Amino acid sequence: MAKDVIIIGGGIIGLSCAYFLQKSGHHVTVIDQSKMDGGASYVNAGYMSPSHLVPLAAPGVMRQGIKWMFNKKSPLYIKPRLDADFLKWSLAFNRSCTQKHVNSAVPVMKEIAVLGRDLYHQIKQEEGFSFHLEKKGLLMLCQTEETLQHEDELVQIAIKEGLSARTITAQDVKGMMPDATLDIVGASYFECDHHSTPGEFMAEMKAHLLSKGVVIRQEEKVIDVTINKGKITSVKTDKEEFKADEVVLAAGSWTSTLSRKLNISLLLQAGKGYRIQTTKETGITYPSILSEAKVAITPMNGFTRFAGTMEIAGINHRINKARVDSIADGVNKYFPEVHITAEEKAVAACGLRPVSADGMPYIGKSSKCKNLTIATGHAMMGWTLGPSTGKLVQEIVDEVTPSMDMAMFHPDRTF
Repeated sequence: MAKDVIIIGGGIIGLSCAYFLQKSGHHVTVIDQSKMDGGASYVNAGYMSPSHLVPLAAPGVMRQGIKWMFNKKSPLYIKPRLDADFLKWSLAFNRSCTQKHVNSAVPVMKEIAVLGRDLYHQIKQEEGFSFHLEKKGLLMLCQTEETLQHEDELVQIAIKEGLSARTITAQDVKGMMPDATLDIVGASYFECDHHSTPGEFMAEMKAHLLSKGVVIRQEEKVIDVTINKGKITSVKTDKEEFKADEVVLAAGSWTSTLSRKLNISLLLQAGKGYRIQTTKETGITYPSILSEAKVAITPMNGFTRFAGTMEIAGINHRINKARVDSIADGVNKYFPEVHITAEEKAVAACGLRPVSADGMPYIGKSSKCKNLTIATGHAMMGWTLGPSTGKLVQEIVDEVTPSMDMAMFHPDRTF
């Protein structure tokens, strides 16, 4: 039976939910407070990365975050502050940084990531989209033997999970990118990963949804919801009120602000990431992560993007010049002939990624509201997991057997 579905949030998660729900026959309205032309869905590295098996909450991450707390150029920055939500999240995140959690999460993250990657190709083929999408894999470039050894351990985990990956030499990398000058000792190569140009996909998906009758309300803020007998009956914005049979909350880093109106406490923090890009020739023809510098490089359609940092410092879009400089410096250390100019750094952009307390997304219905499905908390994996999250949300709304076990994604889970 067709339902009136309101989706709060128009990023990659919200639009993916809209795609599958519309395809399933529902009447869909997407509401977003922005112009839907910026933010994390547009400034990310464009990776579809099953290789990213280990969740953000892993042994040593919190300790490293504390160590880097006073380094203004560090790739991970957790700003200490006397804020109840932040303190609760920090304690829960620290409790989640265990090997037991990683062992449980790895096969689940692999499954949802492979599903997401494959659905991009399925959508492109079925809808005749033309967005940039390539199967070139991902290089993890290393400047020290210690890091290379750590990367090889991740390669072994990936192989155990059935993914295509291997450790390669610096000479191998040079053979793959002959026009690039590199300063590395070796790399791991995850052939299982693909990449894209995010802005192209988002533009095509928006146009497609509009052509199929999906209503998209931009620059419209949700201010309240009406609840009757444990169900949302309407969603009120600063412009209008909408009736709803089902509501999907996919508002990224803003989700917890809205969930509080429903008396649902989601442990969630905004993780800011930055991007710089250049149209100059760089010789970088494969997606590459600079392992020690924590910078992601993507050859996109007509330009090269450099993305990095995880800055947990609240919801704001301030550009921290020191972190932009850190990304540029990192690139130059690995690729000595690539120089990012002051002009390119001056137009750096950022996006906020929603980070849960265990590095796993929240996908599912809360027991506190019968017709609310939550879809957020994907951290750096939002782009990879967009389509798979959309598919799972559609299956939840339609009350059919989901494509995978979602127990680890439950919004009501404790930490």
